[in-house]
Amino acid sequence: MNLTSLSMTRMAQMIAAREVSAEELMWAHLTLLERHNPRLNAVIEVDAQAALDAAREADRRRPRDDEPFFGVPMTVKGAWSWSGHRNTAGTLGRKDIIASEDATVIARMRAAGAIPFAITNVPELSLALETDNLLFGRTNNPYDLTRTPGGSGGGGAAAIAAGYSPFEVGGDMAGSIRIPAHFCGIAGLKPTHGRVPLTGYVPGPYGVAMLFATAGPMARSVEDLAATLHLLAGPDGHDAYAVPARLRHPGGYRIGSGRIAFHLDNGILAPTRETGMLLARVARLLPNIEEATPPGIEEAFEVQWNLLGADGGYGIETLSRMQGTEENHYLFHGFLDTLRPGKTTAGGVLDLLAKRDLFRSRIAGFFETYDAVLSPACAFPALPHGYSTARMAAFSYASAHNLSGCPAVVVRCGETPEGLPIGVQITAPHWREDIALAIAARLEEEFGGYKPPSLQPARVR
Repeated sequence: MNLTSLSMTRMAQMIAAREVSAEELMWAHLTLLERHNPRLNAVIEVDAQAALDAAREADRRRPRDDEPFFGVPMTVKGAWSWSGHRNTAGTLGRKDIIASEDATVIARMRAAGAIPFAITNVPELSLALETDNLLFGRTNNPYDLTRTPGGSGGGGAAAIAAGYSPFEVGGDMAGSIRIPAHFCGIAGLKPTHGRVPLTGYVPGPYGVAMLFATAGPMARSVEDLAATLHLLAGPDGHDAYAVPARLRHPGGYRIGSGRIAFHLDNGILAPTRETGMLLARVARLLPNIEEATPPGIEEAFEVQWNLLGADGGYGIETLSRMQGTEENHYLFHGFLDTLRPGKTTAGGVLDLLAKRDLFRSRIAGFFETYDAVLSPACAFPALPHGYSTARMAAFSYASAHNLSGCPAVVVRCGETPEGLPIGVQITAPHWREDIALAIAARLEEEFGGYKPPSLQPARVR
């Protein structure tokens, strides 16, 4: 049986039923990592011995009711704190920093029985939409090594797509979960802003970025996104933005009970022909769907980017210096260059905040008519390495819903003639992750969802 192709949920079921041991499952992932990571550079640190010890300990007992992912491996994004392990966030100044405790989301997954075994690569301070840094170098896309897996969750997405990780918790400020999910053909959820705490993430949960950022799951199946969200959600007493909002199960939403919208073009950058054709095909599958564009979507990218750059990038430069970093990666400089034109006055900041609030209000009004909206996840499939800064507008489909704060799922629905995955983004009203997940699950069922890359997973006995 090809254990590493299974969903995280199925792995947990098999361990609980004693159909496979946690140790065997861990060995399968470590073996595949050793085989494929040299080409991908998705994982930057492995703690094999501790992971195998934890797996053997798991095999000596039965899972408790509060351990739904008992014995299942997972990777940790290099921006999260994992106690006793390096927490570099991809920047030189943190190369020797060892985390003293787990981030909230890592602690919650460990409490649910999951076993972290490796750390994945990120861009410097997670501030790029491709994954490369001066500490660990570039991560490659498993569908085409000449292309990026995206960022900032590119290391995790590449590892999940290649089969040597079933799951990771990502962070998303401008598409950092959904862009890698789209580029690597996996499933990713950006929950409603405030749903999941960012405690233990570097950079920390404060400042203007917290107007847009949240954390959420990345996996090969929509089932795993839904199964892990309720574990990750809820306040932790530290992240002031995290709130105790009701969480509904996607099984309770009936597709067709309300109207659904879709739009092919956001008025900023038209998607590729293959992307548009696929979305149109997806739309024809769903009942009660019509073409409609959320109001103000064409302005969202400019508003968010100008808010992030209202100080001309001074805050981000200061943040880097606070880490002890004296030399930055070119992608970090490129990110700063995109922000500098947004420098404005205090009055300008207030105007941008008012525009943000107006946009959120208009989106809320749009969702009075529609249950969800489908759109491209990105204007392009996976880009060649080094092109992300020049193509920032391509990511505006994802970043619009960092500005809106709405939950959004990306799921693979097709591919280009060259075999690059194409994802579709499903966005729902605030706190209605259940709607986005239900529609994503339907699309996954109809279009096949995740498809392994040519880096075929190892078969295990």
